Amino acid sequence: MNDWFSFEQSPWEMAAQKLRRGDTMDAVRLLTLLEGEEEDAVEAAFETLASMGIALDISGLPEDFGTGEAEKRLRLEKKLARGTLRPTDFPEGDPLGLYLEEMAGIPAFGDAALLAAEVAETGDPDAQGRLVNLSLSRVVELAGEYTGRGVLLLDLIQEGSLGLWSGILAYDGGDFTQKRDWWIRQYMAQAVTLQARTAGVGRKMRAALEDYRATDRKLLTQLGRNPTVEEIAVAMQISAEDAQVYGEMLRTAQTLAKTNAPEKEPEEEDQAVEDTAYFQSRQRIAEMLSNLTEQEANVVNLRFGLEGGLPCSPEDTAAKLGMTAREVVAMEAAALAKLRQST
Repeated sequence: MNDWFSFEQSPWEMAAQKLRRGDTMDAVRLLTLLEGEEEDAVEAAFETLASMGIALDISGLPEDFGTGEAEKRLRLEKKLARGTLRPTDFPEGDPLGLYLEEMAGIPAFGDAALLAAEVAETGDPDAQGRLVNLSLSRVVELAGEYTGRGVLLLDLIQEGSLGLWSGILAYDGGDFTQKRDWWIRQYMAQAVTLQARTAGVGRKMRAALEDYRATDRKLLTQLGRNPTVEEIAVAMQISAEDAQVYGEMLRTAQTLAKTNAPEKEPEEEDQAVEDTAYFQSRQRIAEMLSNLTEQEANVVNLRFGLEGGLPCSPEDTAAKLGMTAREVVAMEAAALAKLRQST
């Protein structure tokens, strides 16, 4: 397979490639791109984003308090997190209260910046331990910002503590507190994003994107032209901002061509050029797929969303084509091998 076009990358990897260190990845968008992936692929995505310095933005995720006792607990924790969490806020023997009480007794002394510089230079375990103790209160403070999204505070604190440790190990100079907070937030955001995945946020967004695509096509037929974002929003009874996001996500999922030249944000006057390039890309894809059997082409189309939809999992593809997931995976591998040989 040449550099012009590749089946090697997953949709989320292509989306991540457009980002630079210091950018953010919307958690809802990430979950949609990861829909159907195995758990190890999701973990790999988190690790890749962290290594690239790409922060997870969970602001678009819905609040999630669960049901029953879990709902009561999560609502209590969100209420308490608005102030300063104290051990006395919780019933006797409560795990979170016991942790806060234990943490209050841990000696925390020293200058964080100086300790971080010492750790970066010498890797002294004693300095690392003192730096951890000095920063645990910050973990608790930041955990309060992530309450109300389905993850218990104690779990958030545990994840944030792992993030703190990762931040200490990764520190190589500069503003330690800023870098420390980034890692703490990243781990907590990952926990919240995983909870949202369990709650089916990715599946719901996929359904919304399919509704957007169907509405777009319907309006195109009715109006005889491409509908505006505002017209789609009115037809779907959603905000123009949400419609804009859906449109951008669909374009990302549909565009599987990549070039060696760095990508630039298209200006409005360049839209016609962009549409022409996309049409040419589709022609190239059709030419390549002509080397496959009809069944192989159907598998590749569904797995990579080449017909305008989002990529399907092996299980979804199997259900649509009357195959088993194992047969889909085997045929996909054979088809991609054939495509590589033909280019």
